[in-house]
Amino acid sequence: MLPDDIVTARIPLRPLIVAAAGRLAEAGVGAPMFDAELLAAHALHVDRMRLALIPMIGVETAARIERLVDRRAARIPLQHLTGTAPLGAVDLAVGPGVFVPRPETELLLAWALGFLETQLLAHAPIVVDLCTGSGALALAIAHARPDADVHAVELDPDALRWARRNADARIAAGDTPITLYSGDVTDPFVVEHLTARADLVVANPPYIPADAVLDPEVADHDPHRALFGGPDGLDIIRGMVPTIARLLRPGGATAIEHDDTNGGGVAALLSSADLTAVAEHTDLSEKPRFVTAHRPSNG
Repeated sequence: MLPDDIVTARIPLRPLIVAAAGRLAEAGVGAPMFDAELLAAHALHVDRMRLALIPMIGVETAARIERLVDRRAARIPLQHLTGTAPLGAVDLAVGPGVFVPRPETELLLAWALGFLETQLLAHAPIVVDLCTGSGALALAIAHARPDADVHAVELDPDALRWARRNADARIAAGDTPITLYSGDVTDPFVVEHLTARADLVVANPPYIPADAVLDPEVADHDPHRALFGGPDGLDIIRGMVPTIARLLRPGGATAIEHDDTNGGGVAALLSSADLTAVAEHTDLSEKPRFVTAHRPSNG
């Protein structure tokens, strides 16, 4: 239902959005028109594609949009203002204390779902998401594959609370429940009961090198524990690879997201763990973004 003041609208919406985009561009926001439109749609409680159907708005709605634009111009993350971030067909609740899923992870998700499609299994596919954060990959996979038995591990208690909130919301929406664990992905005994049982292990771990220069939305608002992976960005991945190798069943596969400087380093770590068919993949900007590997069927 549209806000009441649309009925007595007096302010043209499109010029307001164009002006907002200009302000955001001046503030250094990367996609100013997209953000301005999404904030307007959020204030109006409509889908962004419906904005063209609303030529005029009321004073109160315009003020709501202006307040949102002010905060976005101060480089508050867009997703913190709207309260959600998408991954696949799932919208995830996000905010302070949890890493905001990025569009780059969509390709890793697509690869993971494609791999599961190739598997002719006599059992429900077992999927493990390491460093689940908001639950993004785990919940997107569970939504796309309701037959899957999805497990997700997160160490940070704040992030785990967001993951539980999102998991409960997806159950309410009719998705297959996932199993959440509080645990350290570098612990050699984490989710020990899944040893040699996982068909697929995915991970979007902290991987940014410690000296990286980041946009304010990331540096000032994403939890640093979810961002940085030591001096070279590989500390968590280096400690996590033995866990992945232990969890995978023969014939299983893994996909790990990484910093765009580290594709070769992640590939070498997976090869050193006796995983095969190691492949590097690029993201939507053609930058190195994730690496996949398989557990040999006879090993």
